[in-house]
Amino acid sequence: MAWTPVTAVFFIVMATLVAGMTGWEALSPCVPRRGLLPLVTTRGDRLFIGLLTTAFIQLAWLGLTNGSQWYALGIGVIVILAIGRFG
Repeated sequence: MAWTPVTAVFFIVMATLVAGMTGWEALSPCVPRRGLLPLVTTRGDRLFIGLLTTAFIQLAWLGLTNGSQWYALGIGVIVILAIGRFG
């Protein structure tokens, strides 16, 4: 794997999200709810699903296009926010 600035930013964002979610869960535990996803999820579940989806978007972008990875990172962040809010 080539360590490019985009790859570094991607892993930094993922680590920051996990650390932030850990602190948020410690301060105010969440209640499971049902959103657009067809299952009952907690904040941590939605974050995990969003991170997996973002990783697959990154891999698909890398394999299917010659475009800049910055676009895939932007799409991934939007997807994580959408799943976290509406999932």
